[in-house]
Amino acid sequence: MEALNDGRPRALPIHQLSVASAFNGLSLQEKLYAHHLAKAAWYGTRIILRQVSPESNAIFDLIMQLYETCKNNFKSQWCFLADACEVPQAEVDAFIQYAATFLSNVGNYYGSGDQKFVPLMSLKSLQAMASTSERADTILGTIEKPIFSSQPSSLGFPGATTQSCYYTGDFKLSPDEISQISGRLEENGILPENTRLQKVSEGDNPMYQVLQASVEKREKSQQIIDMPDLKGSIRLVNGDHCDELSAICDSLNHAAQYVNNPRQRQFLEQYQESFRSGSLEAYKASQVTWIKDTHPSVENIFGFVEPYRDPYGIRAEFEGLVAISDREETKLLTQLVQESSKFIKRLPWAQGTTENDGKGPFEKALFDPPDFTSIHALAYCSSIIFPGINLPNYNDIRQQHGFKNVIIANRMSAESDEAQLSPFVEPSEAVTFQKHKYPAYYIWVVLHELLGHGTGRMMTEEDGRYNFDLASPPISPLDTHPITSWYQSGQTWTGVFGDLATTVDECRAELVGAYLMDDPDLLELFGYTSRSEITAQDLTYNMYVQLGVDGLRGLQNYNVEASKWGQAHSRAHFAMLKCLLTDGNGFMTIDCNSSKDRITVRVDRSRIITDGKPALGRMLLRLHMYRCTADIKSCRTYYEDLSKVEYGYLEWRRIVLAKQQPKWVFVQGNTFLDDGHVSLKEYEATPEGVIQSWAERNL
Repeated sequence: MEALNDGRPRALPIHQLSVASAFNGLSLQEKLYAHHLAKAAWYGTRIILRQVSPESNAIFDLIMQLYETCKNNFKSQWCFLADACEVPQAEVDAFIQYAATFLSNVGNYYGSGDQKFVPLMSLKSLQAMASTSERADTILGTIEKPIFSSQPSSLGFPGATTQSCYYTGDFKLSPDEISQISGRLEENGILPENTRLQKVSEGDNPMYQVLQASVEKREKSQQIIDMPDLKGSIRLVNGDHCDELSAICDSLNHAAQYVNNPRQRQFLEQYQESFRSGSLEAYKASQVTWIKDTHPSVENIFGFVEPYRDPYGIRAEFEGLVAISDREETKLLTQLVQESSKFIKRLPWAQGTTENDGKGPFEKALFDPPDFTSIHALAYCSSIIFPGINLPNYNDIRQQHGFKNVIIANRMSAESDEAQLSPFVEPSEAVTFQKHKYPAYYIWVVLHELLGHGTGRMMTEEDGRYNFDLASPPISPLDTHPITSWYQSGQTWTGVFGDLATTVDECRAELVGAYLMDDPDLLELFGYTSRSEITAQDLTYNMYVQLGVDGLRGLQNYNVEASKWGQAHSRAHFAMLKCLLTDGNGFMTIDCNSSKDRITVRVDRSRIITDGKPALGRMLLRLHMYRCTADIKSCRTYYEDLSKVEYGYLEWRRIVLAKQQPKWVFVQGNTFLDDGHVSLKEYEATPEGVIQSWAERNL
């Protein structure tokens, strides 16, 4: 947690994900459907906690128990602890802030950055608070050390300063072991997203366990896979997260009684089949069905979805999202979708070609317009509350069946807060920058999801069948030679690119959005022209300043000790900044005054089109081609150099940390079912409101 100079925690910026207006517009059937889906989403909480750190579930229980103790003492809730335990109110307040931060991040590591945070209070005070409840006292006794220890300081491959609950057990797994095991699982058709790994014995014949998430426990039919290179074997063990998945399935089953169409019933049944058996093939089938459920009034996302926090980049955190569609806001997004092909032809890999209707060989022949919806989150159980989402992540499904995009409107609105001025822009521009930031950011996120994650054609071979002419391979625009690499049978994007997959994919999507942010036709769709109050040119300028600011802010998520990036987007933003600085002919500069701890982004507005955009285009083309052709070797060389933090960048990082602003905390409502009617309760945007909202979910 961020602290003031005197050690007290900074005030938390808390944003309410208000959804009342959208919820009240639903029919009773839709409210019942949303209610049971929301219950299912929140039941995923303890899965996420278990994936974050060994102590997270116990910390959650401690917070809930202390809340219950306060609630039962008929005093002003948390004030009871200060009075009953003779603990200074400032210490109680520090715990409340820690608890709200913990709950919003679903664990004791920041969802954005993967860095650990601890209570800014004394152990003695927390012990006194816990003494008010026998259960709280017992829980605290088991986690006194890890809750206050600054180490492991971040998530990553198991090491001296890093830890990962995807790789657990008494014996540490090395990155090489993880790589070899993952490759062997891929050879045996075992998908990794819903698994964790354990090393249970060492010596001449080491044993590894693959813990697969499922309700079912099939101990008698455990699969054994030999690992000749490691002189050991792998055992597949079902039943990880079984209790939580069972509760999720029960709620999904209740929700199925209130579906609006047969497809919704079908994907709910497929979710349950996957969660009960552990089959990711069943889950992939659910995603194909889910894509076809277009423009639902109640949208949902469930499953082991994003692999951001796995240091190897393939195992995924559980996520549950239930949201309500905003039909008016969706109309504008639909218009953009309908004109997508026009803008795809303006991307770098389509330049100078008439092939494939002007899109080139490295783009899909038919851009099947996806479902793109503006939604308001009702229940968003995740360590990161994303402003936009593009799913599914399985590229074979995306290529054959398409995908969905959503913009989470009540999350996006947090970016419109004009009170938080950036310390990294010229003071005379700070207010204007903040005023223009929200519309520019909104369009950037929209383009990121639709055309960033929605474009590109992988060159593949599957069982001797190629999706290109092997006798005359397509010409790479990078070197004007025929391509020499592609995805071979059974290979996937995440499997080939491993730890780089998520950050390169996010970087490429961010680049697409930024690259198109000067397009007058596109900006006019959103109402911005040379004559609007905020002009199209204003948004273009703001976009490039944002690239500089976000690149600097990304440095706060770089772990110097481990030489590791803590968040895929942060690494991408820094790489983009470095590209603009090194390849933009000086159109962007960073002024650093170490003596005053001042660092400022400067952009020459007159040179954005001549120098800034071409630099982005060259970087975008490289990442696009590496991704399309499975060229991990070239990608690693290029991207690791571009995202390396050394020399003067470390001084920038020091100043960025000194200027670090508190991270957002989100408070969400709850639905309650009473005598056949569903009501929504929303909570105050305070730390106490955050804690109460979680306590009333009864997890």
